[in-house]
Amino acid sequence: MATIDASIVPARPARRTDWLGRSATFCYLAIAAGQLLFVAFILLFYYPSSLSGNFAAWNDKPLIKGFVAGDGAGNLFFAVHVLMAAVITFGGLVQLVPAIRGRWPAVHRWNGRLYLVSAVALALGGLWLTWVRETWLVLAGAIGITLDALLILAFAALAWRAARARRFVEHRRWALRLFAVASAVWFMRVAYMAWGMATGGAGIGKALDGPFDLFLAFASSLIPLGLAELYLRAGAHGTPAAKQGVALLLTFSGLVILAGSAGAWMMMWSPYL
Repeated sequence: MATIDASIVPARPARRTDWLGRSATFCYLAIAAGQLLFVAFILLFYYPSSLSGNFAAWNDKPLIKGFVAGDGAGNLFFAVHVLMAAVITFGGLVQLVPAIRGRWPAVHRWNGRLYLVSAVALALGGLWLTWVRETWLVLAGAIGITLDALLILAFAALAWRAARARRFVEHRRWALRLFAVASAVWFMRVAYMAWGMATGGAGIGKALDGPFDLFLAFASSLIPLGLAELYLRAGAHGTPAAKQGVALLLTFSGLVILAGSAGAWMMMWSPYL
């Protein structure tokens, strides 16, 4: 009877739980749940009033500067900005699903192009609304929005350049960073609710000028970006301990996002529907 040389049979690797991958999936699902609630609010609150021309209905929800009588350009920019927010939010979620990228590459490519165009348009529109229409309460908030817009523009350009050069691994990294900073507007609302439920609103000023407000003006983009960066670095070069640490951080972040999203829906969005 013929025998098999055991030296050419690879040993079965020990089964290891991919905690980093599982925690990243959990965090993504938490983000998806929260962002879909945000999309639902935009579709149900802003779309009917905007498409019917009842722009004054925007002010039924407290805004820094929504509808302003006689400000045709400002109202138009605000309408486009808000309506496109639903497009970019949903498009970003779709773009990160590996199954769609693998099974329907054409959908991934065209959705990616739409996402990049929307991201650039929203960033430029946000800059216009901030500095031309002066839609801000405190200077730190305006600077934070500007920082986020510049990061969006930079990451969109880098993601596009990598895709054009067919450097797809690099492209996905820049796309994840873009998704992180493009989610800052949504993350700010979720963070406010999570912090408010945990601390009773400590550090939140009536004019968004408290210590927590000033911190969140920049953290709303830098915290998601930092989490994305930690995940990328742990996955590429991290030690087992580093991967476990990032996995725990992503799991905790997912739980905070779920709590904050539920609070935002109950207290910031659904009461105005």
